[in-house]
Amino acid sequence: MRNQYQNTFSMKHFSGDISIVLGGAAGQGIQTVEAMLVSVLKAEGYRIFASKEYMSRIRGGSNSTEIRIGRREPRAYVHRIDFLLALDKAVVEHLASRIGKHTIILGEQEKIGRQDIHVIDVPFTRLSAELGNPVFASTIAVGAVLGMLGAERGPFEEYLRSHFARKGDEVVTKNLEAAAKGMDLGKHIAFMEGFEVTLKKDESVCGELLLDGNTALGLGALAAGCNFISSYPMSPGTGVLTFLAGKGREFGVVIDQAEDEIAAINMAIGAWYAGARALVTTSGGGFALMCEGVSLSGMIETPVVVHIGQRPGPATGLPTRTEQADLNLALYAGHGEFPRAIFAPGTPEQSFHAMQQAFETADRFQVPVFVLSDQYSLDALSTVPRERLELLPVTNHVVETGTDYRRYAVTEDGVSPRGVPGYGAGLVGVDSDEHDEAAHITESASVRVAMHEKRLRKLDLLKENALLPESIEAVKGAKTLVVTWGSNRGVLEESLAHIKDPSVAGLHFAQVYPINPQVKKMLARKRIVVMENNATGQFAQLLEQELGIEVSERILKYDGSPFSVEEVIQKLSAFE
Repeated sequence: MRNQYQNTFSMKHFSGDISIVLGGAAGQGIQTVEAMLVSVLKAEGYRIFASKEYMSRIRGGSNSTEIRIGRREPRAYVHRIDFLLALDKAVVEHLASRIGKHTIILGEQEKIGRQDIHVIDVPFTRLSAELGNPVFASTIAVGAVLGMLGAERGPFEEYLRSHFARKGDEVVTKNLEAAAKGMDLGKHIAFMEGFEVTLKKDESVCGELLLDGNTALGLGALAAGCNFISSYPMSPGTGVLTFLAGKGREFGVVIDQAEDEIAAINMAIGAWYAGARALVTTSGGGFALMCEGVSLSGMIETPVVVHIGQRPGPATGLPTRTEQADLNLALYAGHGEFPRAIFAPGTPEQSFHAMQQAFETADRFQVPVFVLSDQYSLDALSTVPRERLELLPVTNHVVETGTDYRRYAVTEDGVSPRGVPGYGAGLVGVDSDEHDEAAHITESASVRVAMHEKRLRKLDLLKENALLPESIEAVKGAKTLVVTWGSNRGVLEESLAHIKDPSVAGLHFAQVYPINPQVKKMLARKRIVVMENNATGQFAQLLEQELGIEVSERILKYDGSPFSVEEVIQKLSAFE
Protein backbone atom coordinates (compact mmCIF):
# COMPACT_ATOMS: atom_id res chain seq x y z
CA MET A 1 0.00 0.00 0.00
CA ARG A 2 1.30 3.42 -0.96
CA ASN A 3 1.33 6.29 1.51
CA GLN A 4 1.56 10.05 1.33
CA TYR A 5 5.11 9.89 -0.02
CA GLN A 6 4.07 8.13 -3.24
CA ASN A 7 4.05 11.27 -5.36
CA THR A 8 7.52 12.32 -4.25
CA PHE A 9 8.96 9.43 -6.25
CA SER A 10 7.47 10.65 -9.52
CA MET A 11 10.13 11.76 -11.96
CA LYS A 12 12.77 11.80 -9.27
CA HIS A 13 16.22 12.35 -10.74
CA PHE A 14 19.36 11.16 -8.99
CA SER A 15 22.67 12.47 -10.27
CA GLY A 16 26.13 13.46 -9.15
CA ASP A 17 26.25 11.60 -5.86
CA ILE A 18 24.03 8.87 -4.48
CA SER A 19 23.99 6.88 -1.24
CA ILE A 20 22.95 3.22 -1.36
CA VAL A 21 22.52 1.45 1.97
CA LEU A 22 22.26 -2.31 2.39
CA GLY A 23 20.74 -3.32 5.69
CA GLY A 24 19.78 -6.48 7.52
CA ALA A 25 20.68 -8.86 10.29
CA ALA A 26 24.04 -10.61 10.59
CA GLY A 27 23.87 -13.79 8.53
CA GLN A 28 21.51 -12.38 5.88
CA GLY A 29 24.20 -11.90 3.25
CA ILE A 30 24.88 -8.15 3.52
CA GLN A 31 28.62 -8.67 3.08
CA THR A 32 28.06 -10.87 0.01
CA VAL A 33 25.85 -8.25 -1.63
CA GLU A 34 28.36 -5.50 -0.79
CA ALA A 35 31.31 -7.43 -2.22
CA MET A 36 29.46 -8.09 -5.47
CA LEU A 37 28.10 -4.59 -5.82
CA VAL A 38 31.30 -2.63 -5.20
CA SER A 39 33.29 -4.87 -7.54
CA VAL A 40 30.79 -4.47 -10.36
CA LEU A 41 30.38 -0.72 -9.81
CA LYS A 42 34.13 -0.28 -10.04
CA ALA A 43 34.20 -2.35 -13.23
CA GLU A 44 31.45 -0.08 -14.56
CA GLY A 45 33.72 2.94 -14.01
CA TYR A 46 32.09 4.44 -10.92
CA ARG A 47 34.05 6.05 -8.10
CA ILE A 48 32.86 4.58 -4.83
CA PHE A 49 33.28 4.79 -1.08
CA ALA A 50 31.80 2.15 1.21
CA SER A 51 31.58 2.12 4.98
CA LYS A 52 29.84 -0.23 7.37
CA GLU A 53 28.47 -0.50 10.85
CA TYR A 54 27.65 -3.77 12.54
CA MET A 55 26.69 -5.17 15.90
CA SER A 56 28.83 -7.49 17.99
CA ARG A 57 26.91 -10.69 17.39
CA ILE A 58 27.29 -13.60 15.03
CA ARG A 59 23.66 -13.60 13.92
CA GLY A 60 20.85 -11.12 14.35
CA GLY A 61 21.11 -7.47 15.25
CA SER A 62 20.93 -4.80 12.59
CA ASN A 63 23.91 -4.16 10.33
CA SER A 64 24.28 -1.82 7.40
CA THR A 65 26.70 -0.89 4.66
CA GLU A 66 26.66 2.43 2.84
CA ILE A 67 27.95 2.58 -0.72
CA ARG A 68 28.44 6.07 -2.10
CA ILE A 69 28.80 6.62 -5.82
CA GLY A 70 30.11 10.01 -6.83
CA ARG A 71 31.27 12.07 -9.78
CA ARG A 72 34.30 13.10 -7.77
CA GLU A 73 35.98 11.03 -5.11
CA PRO A 74 33.59 10.25 -2.25
CA ARG A 75 35.74 9.72 0.84
CA ALA A 76 33.33 9.91 3.76
CA TYR A 77 30.09 8.72 5.30
CA VAL A 78 26.86 10.62 4.63
CA HIS A 79 23.73 10.52 6.78
CA ARG A 80 21.33 10.65 3.85
CA ILE A 81 20.02 7.48 2.23
CA ASP A 82 18.85 7.60 -1.40
CA PHE A 83 18.28 3.87 -1.89
CA LEU A 84 17.77 1.42 0.96
CA LEU A 85 17.84 -2.32 0.35
CA ALA A 86 16.18 -3.59 3.53
CA LEU A 87 16.30 -7.30 4.25
CA ASP A 88 14.21 -7.16 7.42
CA LYS A 89 11.93 -4.94 9.48
CA ALA A 90 14.56 -4.16 12.12
CA VAL A 91 16.86 -2.33 9.72
CA VAL A 92 14.09 0.14 8.79
CA GLU A 93 13.62 0.94 12.47
CA HIS A 94 17.38 1.07 13.06
CA LEU A 95 17.94 3.54 10.21
CA ALA A 96 14.76 5.57 10.76
CA SER A 97 16.65 8.83 11.39
CA ARG A 98 18.43 8.50 8.04
CA ILE A 99 15.34 7.68 5.96
CA GLY A 100 13.90 10.78 4.32
CA LYS A 101 10.83 11.39 2.22
CA HIS A 102 12.82 10.83 -0.96
CA THR A 103 14.44 7.58 0.19
CA ILE A 104 13.53 4.68 -2.05
CA ILE A 105 13.14 1.50 0.00
CA LEU A 106 13.36 -1.93 -1.56
CA GLY A 107 12.56 -5.13 0.29
CA GLU A 108 10.11 -7.95 0.76
CA GLN A 109 6.95 -6.43 2.14
CA GLU A 110 6.16 -9.64 3.97
CA LYS A 111 9.44 -9.47 5.92
CA ILE A 112 9.40 -5.74 6.56
CA GLY A 113 5.75 -5.65 7.58
CA ARG A 114 5.44 -1.85 7.54
CA GLN A 115 2.34 -0.22 6.09
CA ASP A 116 3.19 3.31 7.18
CA ILE A 117 6.04 3.77 4.71
CA HIS A 118 6.35 3.13 1.01
CA VAL A 119 8.30 -0.07 0.39
CA ILE A 120 8.83 -1.38 -3.11
CA ASP A 121 8.05 -5.06 -2.79
CA VAL A 122 10.89 -7.12 -4.31
CA PRO A 123 10.21 -10.87 -4.06
CA PHE A 124 13.81 -12.05 -3.55
CA THR A 125 12.70 -15.27 -1.84
CA ARG A 126 10.24 -16.26 -4.56
CA LEU A 127 12.59 -15.41 -7.41
CA SER A 128 15.50 -17.34 -5.87
CA ALA A 129 13.18 -20.31 -5.21
CA GLU A 130 12.35 -20.34 -8.91
CA LEU A 131 16.06 -20.86 -9.53
CA GLY A 132 16.15 -23.72 -7.06
CA ASN A 133 18.15 -22.25 -4.17
CA PRO A 134 17.71 -19.28 -1.77
CA VAL A 135 21.44 -18.43 -2.10
CA PHE A 136 20.67 -16.78 -5.44
CA ALA A 137 18.79 -14.04 -3.59
CA SER A 138 22.06 -12.10 -3.16
CA THR A 139 22.74 -12.09 -6.90
CA ILE A 140 19.15 -11.04 -7.61
CA ALA A 141 19.46 -8.19 -5.09
CA VAL A 142 22.67 -6.92 -6.69
CA GLY A 143 21.07 -7.17 -10.10
CA ALA A 144 18.05 -5.16 -8.92
CA VAL A 145 20.25 -2.33 -7.65
CA LEU A 146 22.32 -2.31 -10.86
CA GLY A 147 19.16 -2.33 -12.93
CA MET A 148 17.83 0.72 -11.10
CA LEU A 149 21.12 2.48 -11.74
CA GLY A 150 20.88 1.73 -15.45
CA ALA A 151 24.10 -0.31 -15.42
CA GLU A 152 25.24 -2.46 -18.32
CA ARG A 153 24.91 -6.25 -18.05
CA GLY A 154 28.43 -7.01 -19.26
CA PRO A 155 30.51 -6.15 -16.16
CA PHE A 156 28.13 -7.98 -13.81
CA GLU A 157 28.08 -11.10 -15.98
CA GLU A 158 31.87 -11.01 -16.29
CA TYR A 159 32.20 -10.77 -12.51
CA LEU A 160 29.88 -13.74 -11.96
CA ARG A 161 31.69 -15.93 -14.49
CA SER A 162 35.03 -15.18 -12.85
CA HIS A 163 33.81 -15.40 -9.26
CA PHE A 164 31.89 -18.66 -9.58
CA ALA A 165 34.04 -20.41 -12.21
CA ARG A 166 35.56 -22.83 -9.69
CA LYS A 167 32.07 -23.99 -8.65
CA GLY A 168 31.21 -25.27 -12.10
CA ASP A 169 29.17 -24.28 -15.14
CA GLU A 170 25.78 -24.97 -13.54
CA VAL A 171 26.40 -22.53 -10.69
CA VAL A 172 27.65 -19.90 -13.15
CA THR A 173 24.59 -20.36 -15.34
CA LYS A 174 22.17 -20.09 -12.41
CA ASN A 175 23.86 -16.92 -11.18
CA LEU A 176 23.66 -15.41 -14.66
CA GLU A 177 19.94 -16.19 -14.68
CA ALA A 178 19.60 -14.60 -11.24
CA ALA A 179 21.48 -11.52 -12.45
CA ALA A 180 19.17 -11.17 -15.45
CA LYS A 181 16.08 -11.50 -13.26
CA GLY A 182 17.41 -8.88 -10.86
CA MET A 183 18.46 -6.36 -13.50
CA ASP A 184 15.17 -6.67 -15.38
CA LEU A 185 13.34 -6.16 -12.10
CA GLY A 186 15.47 -3.11 -11.24
CA LYS A 187 14.80 -1.47 -14.59
CA HIS A 188 11.08 -2.18 -14.19
CA ILE A 189 11.09 -0.63 -10.71
CA ALA A 190 12.79 2.53 -11.98
CA PHE A 191 10.19 2.86 -14.76
CA MET A 192 7.17 2.17 -12.58
CA GLU A 193 8.32 4.39 -9.73
CA GLY A 194 9.27 7.19 -12.07
CA PHE A 195 12.91 7.82 -11.22
CA GLU A 196 16.10 8.01 -13.19
CA VAL A 197 19.73 7.68 -12.17
CA THR A 198 22.41 9.41 -14.22
CA LEU A 199 25.92 9.06 -12.92
CA LYS A 200 29.05 10.07 -14.77
CA LYS A 201 31.50 7.25 -15.36
CA ASP A 202 35.28 7.47 -15.49
CA GLU A 203 36.99 4.70 -17.43
CA SER A 204 40.23 5.24 -15.50
CA VAL A 205 38.50 3.87 -12.38
CA CYS A 206 38.47 0.40 -13.96
CA GLY A 207 42.26 0.20 -13.59
CA GLU A 208 42.34 1.50 -10.03
CA LEU A 209 42.66 -0.52 -6.86
CA LEU A 210 39.73 -1.24 -4.56
CA LEU A 211 41.19 -0.98 -1.06
CA ASP A 212 39.97 -1.02 2.50
CA GLY A 213 42.06 0.20 5.41
CA ASN A 214 43.15 -3.29 6.43
CA THR A 215 44.48 -4.06 2.97
CA ALA A 216 46.19 -0.68 2.61
CA LEU A 217 48.01 -1.11 5.94
CA GLY A 218 48.94 -4.69 5.08
CA LEU A 219 50.32 -3.68 1.69
CA GLY A 220 52.27 -0.89 3.36
CA ALA A 221 53.80 -3.38 5.79
CA LEU A 222 54.86 -5.64 2.91
CA ALA A 223 56.30 -2.65 1.06
CA ALA A 224 58.28 -1.82 4.20
CA GLY A 225 59.86 -5.28 4.24
CA CYS A 226 57.77 -6.71 7.07
CA ASN A 227 58.62 -10.40 7.40
CA PHE A 228 57.15 -11.26 10.81
CA ILE A 229 53.78 -10.54 12.40
CA SER A 230 52.57 -11.67 15.80
CA SER A 231 49.12 -11.01 17.11
CA TYR A 232 46.33 -12.18 19.33
CA PRO A 233 43.14 -11.51 17.35
CA MET A 234 41.01 -8.60 18.53
CA SER A 235 38.48 -6.63 16.53
CA PRO A 236 38.96 -4.37 14.63
CA GLY A 237 42.72 -4.94 14.45
CA THR A 238 42.43 -8.53 13.23
CA GLY A 239 41.95 -7.57 9.57
CA VAL A 240 45.61 -6.63 9.10
CA LEU A 241 46.67 -9.98 10.59
CA THR A 242 44.24 -11.81 8.31
CA PHE A 243 45.49 -10.01 5.21
CA LEU A 244 49.16 -10.70 5.95
CA ALA A 245 48.41 -14.31 6.85
CA GLY A 246 46.93 -14.71 3.37
CA LYS A 247 50.10 -13.29 1.82
CA GLY A 248 52.60 -15.04 4.09
CA ARG A 249 53.76 -17.73 1.69
CA GLU A 250 53.97 -15.39 -1.29
CA PHE A 251 56.00 -12.71 0.49
CA GLY A 252 57.93 -14.77 3.03
CA VAL A 253 56.18 -13.44 6.11
CA VAL A 254 56.23 -15.55 9.27
CA ILE A 255 52.79 -15.47 10.92
CA ASP A 256 52.40 -16.22 14.62
CA GLN A 257 49.02 -16.11 16.32
CA ALA A 258 50.29 -15.78 19.85
CA GLU A 259 48.66 -17.18 22.98
CA ASP A 260 48.08 -13.66 24.29
CA GLU A 261 48.99 -10.03 23.68
CA ILE A 262 51.95 -10.05 26.07
CA ALA A 263 53.53 -12.86 24.10
CA ALA A 264 52.73 -11.13 20.81
CA ILE A 265 54.69 -7.95 21.50
CA ASN A 266 57.61 -9.77 23.09
CA MET A 267 57.83 -12.08 20.06
CA ALA A 268 57.98 -9.05 17.79
CA ILE A 269 60.70 -7.41 19.89
CA GLY A 270 62.67 -10.65 19.79
CA ALA A 271 62.24 -10.82 16.02
CA TRP A 272 63.60 -7.28 15.62
CA TYR A 273 66.54 -8.17 17.87
CA ALA A 274 67.31 -11.10 15.55
CA GLY A 275 67.20 -8.88 12.46
CA ALA A 276 63.62 -9.23 11.26
CA ARG A 277 61.16 -6.42 10.54
CA ALA A 278 58.21 -7.26 12.77
CA LEU A 279 54.67 -5.97 13.22
CA VAL A 280 52.15 -6.40 16.02
CA THR A 281 48.48 -5.70 15.38
CA THR A 282 45.86 -5.32 18.10
CA SER A 283 43.14 -3.07 19.51
CA GLY A 284 42.96 -0.91 22.62
CA GLY A 285 42.15 -3.66 25.12
CA GLY A 286 44.88 -5.87 23.73
CA PHE A 287 47.41 -3.07 23.62
CA ALA A 288 46.78 -2.36 27.31
CA LEU A 289 48.35 -5.75 28.01
CA MET A 290 51.39 -4.88 25.90
CA CYS A 291 52.52 -1.87 27.90
CA GLU A 292 55.33 -3.68 29.70
CA GLY A 293 56.64 -4.82 26.31
CA VAL A 294 56.54 -1.23 25.09
CA SER A 295 58.79 -0.24 28.01
CA LEU A 296 61.10 -3.13 27.17
CA SER A 297 61.43 -1.81 23.63
CA GLY A 298 62.21 1.64 25.02
CA MET A 299 64.89 0.39 27.42
CA ILE A 300 66.70 -2.04 25.15
CA GLU A 301 66.30 0.32 22.16
CA THR A 302 65.00 -2.45 19.97
CA PRO A 303 62.44 -1.31 17.37
CA VAL A 304 58.87 -2.51 17.28
CA VAL A 305 55.88 -1.43 15.16
CA VAL A 306 52.41 -1.79 16.67
CA HIS A 307 49.15 -1.24 14.82
CA ILE A 308 46.22 -0.30 17.08
CA GLY A 309 42.72 -0.56 15.62
CA GLN A 310 40.73 1.79 17.86
CA ARG A 311 37.23 1.08 19.15
CA PRO A 312 35.15 2.61 21.96
CA GLY A 313 36.05 1.70 25.52
CA PRO A 314 36.63 1.50 28.37
CA ALA A 315 36.87 -2.25 28.78
CA THR A 316 34.90 -4.03 26.05
CA GLY A 317 32.91 -0.86 25.33
CA LEU A 318 31.36 -1.03 21.87
CA PRO A 319 33.60 -3.70 20.33
CA THR A 320 32.47 -3.27 16.73
CA ARG A 321 32.10 0.52 16.61
CA THR A 322 34.58 3.31 15.99
CA GLU A 323 36.39 5.93 18.08
CA GLN A 324 39.68 7.84 18.38
CA ALA A 325 40.15 7.52 22.12
CA ASP A 326 43.42 5.56 22.28
CA LEU A 327 45.78 8.40 21.43
CA ASN A 328 46.67 8.98 25.07
CA LEU A 329 47.06 5.24 25.56
CA ALA A 330 49.68 5.07 22.81
CA LEU A 331 51.28 8.34 23.92
CA TYR A 332 51.78 7.36 27.55
CA ALA A 333 51.94 3.55 27.38
CA GLY A 334 54.73 2.02 29.39
CA HIS A 335 56.50 2.96 32.59
CA GLY A 336 59.43 5.31 32.61
CA GLU A 337 60.43 7.87 30.00
CA PHE A 338 61.47 7.06 26.45
CA PRO A 339 60.75 8.45 22.98
CA ARG A 340 58.23 7.05 20.52
CA ALA A 341 56.36 8.00 17.36
CA ILE A 342 52.66 7.77 16.50
CA PHE A 343 51.13 7.80 13.00
CA ALA A 344 47.42 8.16 12.26
CA PRO A 345 46.65 7.86 8.52
CA GLY A 346 43.34 9.10 7.14
CA THR A 347 43.08 7.57 3.66
CA PRO A 348 44.08 4.25 2.06
CA GLU A 349 47.09 5.85 0.41
CA GLN A 350 48.11 7.48 3.69
CA SER A 351 47.75 4.08 5.39
CA PHE A 352 50.03 2.54 2.79
CA HIS A 353 52.65 5.25 3.29
CA ALA A 354 52.28 5.49 7.08
CA MET A 355 53.10 1.84 7.57
CA GLN A 356 56.27 2.26 5.52
CA GLN A 357 57.19 5.37 7.48
CA ALA A 358 56.51 3.57 10.75
CA PHE A 359 58.97 0.80 9.90
CA GLU A 360 61.60 3.28 8.73
CA THR A 361 61.20 5.38 11.89
CA ALA A 362 61.36 2.36 14.20
CA ASP A 363 64.44 0.97 12.44
CA ARG A 364 66.31 4.26 12.13
CA PHE A 365 65.70 5.58 15.65
CA GLN A 366 65.33 2.28 17.53
CA VAL A 367 62.05 3.20 19.21
CA PRO A 368 58.53 1.78 19.47
CA VAL A 369 56.27 3.19 16.77
CA PHE A 370 52.47 3.05 16.74
CA VAL A 371 50.05 3.25 13.84
CA LEU A 372 46.56 4.29 14.94
CA SER A 373 43.53 3.49 12.83
CA ASP A 374 39.92 2.78 13.81
CA GLN A 375 37.00 0.55 12.86
CA TYR A 376 35.63 3.11 10.41
CA SER A 377 38.86 3.53 8.45
CA LEU A 378 39.78 -0.17 8.57
CA ASP A 379 36.47 -1.33 7.11
CA ALA A 380 35.96 1.59 4.70
CA LEU A 381 36.49 0.71 1.04
CA SER A 382 37.34 3.04 -1.83
CA THR A 383 38.88 3.21 -5.28
CA VAL A 384 42.51 4.37 -5.27
CA PRO A 385 44.69 5.19 -8.30
CA ARG A 386 47.74 2.93 -8.32
CA GLU A 387 50.14 5.82 -8.81
CA ARG A 388 49.22 7.21 -5.37
CA LEU A 389 50.76 4.20 -3.65
CA GLU A 390 54.36 5.30 -3.66
CA LEU A 391 57.00 2.78 -2.68
CA LEU A 392 59.36 4.40 -0.22
CA PRO A 393 63.00 3.23 0.03
CA VAL A 394 63.60 0.40 2.49
CA THR A 395 66.80 1.16 4.39
CA ASN A 396 68.49 -1.40 6.59
CA HIS A 397 69.97 0.47 9.53
CA VAL A 398 71.73 -2.58 11.00
CA VAL A 399 75.54 -2.38 11.15
CA GLU A 400 78.08 -5.16 10.87
CA THR A 401 79.68 -5.47 14.29
CA GLY A 402 83.36 -5.64 15.13
CA THR A 403 85.11 -7.15 18.15
CA ASP A 404 85.00 -3.78 19.91
CA TYR A 405 81.27 -3.32 19.31
CA ARG A 406 79.27 -1.58 22.05
CA ARG A 407 75.51 -1.91 21.61
CA TYR A 408 74.67 1.23 23.60
CA ALA A 409 77.53 3.51 22.64
CA VAL A 410 76.81 7.08 23.71
CA THR A 411 76.37 9.25 20.62
CA GLU A 412 75.65 12.91 20.05
CA ASP A 413 72.19 12.30 18.54
CA GLY A 414 71.32 9.45 20.91
CA VAL A 415 71.20 6.74 18.23
CA SER A 416 73.67 3.93 18.92
CA PRO A 417 74.82 1.60 16.11
CA ARG A 418 72.44 -1.38 16.10
CA GLY A 419 73.88 -4.79 15.39
CA VAL A 420 72.17 -8.18 15.31
CA PRO A 421 73.53 -11.53 16.46
CA GLY A 422 75.56 -13.31 13.83
CA TYR A 423 76.21 -10.30 11.61
CA GLY A 424 79.82 -9.45 12.39
CA ALA A 425 82.25 -10.48 15.09
CA GLY A 426 80.78 -8.41 17.91
CA LEU A 427 78.67 -9.49 20.86
CA VAL A 428 75.20 -7.90 20.70
CA GLY A 429 74.32 -7.61 24.36
CA VAL A 430 70.91 -6.57 25.63
CA ASP A 431 69.41 -6.08 29.07
CA SER A 432 66.15 -4.67 30.42
CA ASP A 433 67.93 -3.36 33.53
CA GLU A 434 69.80 -0.11 33.25
CA HIS A 435 73.08 -0.90 31.53
CA ASP A 436 76.35 0.59 30.33
CA GLU A 437 77.51 0.95 26.72
CA ALA A 438 78.40 -2.77 26.54
CA ALA A 439 74.93 -3.80 27.87
CA HIS A 440 76.25 -4.79 31.30
CA ILE A 441 73.89 -4.19 34.23
CA THR A 442 74.78 -1.16 36.28
CA GLU A 443 73.51 0.85 39.22
CA SER A 444 75.98 3.67 38.67
CA ALA A 445 74.16 6.99 38.96
CA SER A 446 76.40 8.67 36.37
CA VAL A 447 75.93 5.86 33.85
CA ARG A 448 72.19 5.92 34.47
CA VAL A 449 72.05 9.62 33.69
CA ALA A 450 74.21 9.24 30.58
CA MET A 451 72.11 6.35 29.22
CA HIS A 452 68.80 8.01 30.02
CA GLU A 453 69.78 11.28 28.41
CA LYS A 454 71.14 9.40 25.39
CA ARG A 455 67.77 7.70 24.81
CA LEU A 456 65.81 10.93 25.29
CA ARG A 457 68.00 12.83 22.79
CA LYS A 458 66.39 10.81 20.03
CA LEU A 459 63.19 12.78 20.56
CA ASP A 460 64.75 15.86 18.96
CA LEU A 461 65.54 13.83 15.84
CA LEU A 462 62.04 12.40 15.79
CA LYS A 463 60.56 15.91 15.94
CA GLU A 464 62.73 17.17 13.09
CA ASN A 465 61.71 14.23 10.91
CA ALA A 466 58.02 14.22 11.86
CA LEU A 467 55.52 14.57 9.03
CA LEU A 468 53.98 17.97 8.54
CA PRO A 469 50.17 18.13 8.43
CA GLU A 470 48.51 18.43 5.03
CA SER A 471 46.50 21.52 4.16
CA ILE A 472 42.86 21.23 3.17
CA GLU A 473 41.76 24.32 1.22
CA ALA A 474 43.83 27.52 1.36
CA VAL A 475 45.29 27.87 4.83
CA LYS A 476 47.21 31.13 4.28
CA GLY A 477 44.19 33.46 4.07
CA ALA A 478 41.94 31.56 6.46
CA LYS A 479 40.93 32.94 9.85
CA THR A 480 39.64 29.62 11.21
CA LEU A 481 41.70 26.45 10.96
CA VAL A 482 39.94 23.14 11.54
CA VAL A 483 42.48 20.59 12.72
CA THR A 484 41.85 16.87 12.61
CA TRP A 485 43.70 13.58 12.47
CA GLY A 486 43.33 9.98 11.37
CA SER A 487 40.12 8.87 9.70
CA ASN A 488 38.50 12.32 9.70
CA ARG A 489 40.53 13.44 6.69
CA GLY A 490 37.83 12.56 4.13
CA VAL A 491 34.87 14.07 5.95
CA LEU A 492 36.68 17.35 6.60
CA GLU A 493 37.84 17.57 2.99
CA GLU A 494 34.33 17.05 1.60
CA SER A 495 32.75 19.41 4.10
CA LEU A 496 35.16 22.28 3.40
CA ALA A 497 34.72 21.80 -0.34
CA HIS A 498 30.96 22.10 0.15
CA ILE A 499 30.85 25.25 2.29
CA LYS A 500 33.40 27.06 0.08
CA ASP A 501 34.23 29.58 2.77
CA PRO A 502 37.71 31.08 2.21
CA SER A 503 37.88 32.07 5.87
CA VAL A 504 37.78 28.40 6.95
CA ALA A 505 40.50 25.88 6.06
CA GLY A 506 41.77 22.61 7.46
CA LEU A 507 44.89 20.78 8.55
CA HIS A 508 45.09 17.00 8.71
CA PHE A 509 47.73 15.21 10.80
CA ALA A 510 48.82 11.79 9.58
CA GLN A 511 51.47 11.81 12.32
CA VAL A 512 50.26 12.98 15.71
CA TYR A 513 53.45 12.54 17.76
CA PRO A 514 55.98 13.97 17.99
CA ILE A 515 54.82 17.20 16.42
CA ASN A 516 57.17 18.93 14.03
CA PRO A 517 58.24 22.34 15.46
CA GLN A 518 57.22 24.00 12.18
CA VAL A 519 53.57 23.31 12.96
CA LYS A 520 53.47 26.16 15.48
CA LYS A 521 54.01 28.67 12.67
CA MET A 522 51.24 27.08 10.62
CA LEU A 523 48.81 27.60 13.51
CA ALA A 524 49.90 31.13 14.40
CA ARG A 525 47.26 33.87 14.36
CA LYS A 526 44.46 31.43 13.57
CA ARG A 527 41.31 30.46 15.40
CA ILE A 528 41.99 26.78 16.08
CA VAL A 529 39.14 24.25 16.05
CA VAL A 530 39.99 20.58 16.65
CA MET A 531 37.67 17.83 15.41
CA GLU A 532 38.09 14.28 16.73
CA ASN A 533 36.16 11.18 17.78
CA ASN A 534 36.58 11.19 21.56
CA ALA A 535 34.98 12.89 24.54
CA THR A 536 37.93 14.77 26.01
CA GLY A 537 39.71 16.26 23.00
CA GLN A 538 42.91 14.24 23.33
CA PHE A 539 44.67 15.67 20.30
CA ALA A 540 43.55 19.19 21.22
CA GLN A 541 45.18 18.71 24.61
CA LEU A 542 48.35 17.44 22.96
CA LEU A 543 48.57 20.47 20.67
CA GLU A 544 48.14 22.84 23.60
CA GLN A 545 50.69 20.93 25.67
CA GLU A 546 53.35 20.60 22.97
CA LEU A 547 53.00 23.91 21.15
CA GLY A 548 51.66 26.25 23.81
CA ILE A 549 48.73 27.30 21.64
CA GLU A 550 45.09 27.81 22.55
CA VAL A 551 42.39 25.64 21.00
CA SER A 552 39.28 27.81 20.67
CA GLU A 553 36.74 25.09 20.08
CA ARG A 554 36.44 21.31 20.05
CA ILE A 555 34.12 19.36 17.76
CA LEU A 556 33.80 15.97 19.44
CA LYS A 557 31.84 12.80 18.75
CA TYR A 558 31.94 9.63 20.81
CA ASP A 559 28.74 7.64 20.19
CA GLY A 560 30.54 4.91 18.24
CA SER A 561 29.74 6.31 14.80
CA PRO A 562 31.87 8.45 12.48
CA PHE A 563 31.20 12.07 11.62
CA SER A 564 28.84 12.44 8.68
CA VAL A 565 29.44 15.03 5.99
CA GLU A 566 26.12 16.69 6.84
CA GLU A 567 26.87 17.24 10.52
CA VAL A 568 30.36 18.61 9.84
CA ILE A 569 28.95 21.01 7.24
CA GLN A 570 26.40 22.17 9.78
CA LYS A 571 29.06 22.80 12.42
CA LEU A 572 31.45 24.54 10.04
CA SER A 573 28.72 26.71 8.55
CA ALA A 574 28.09 28.13 12.01
CA PHE A 575 31.58 29.68 12.13
CA GLU A 576 31.72 33.41 11.63
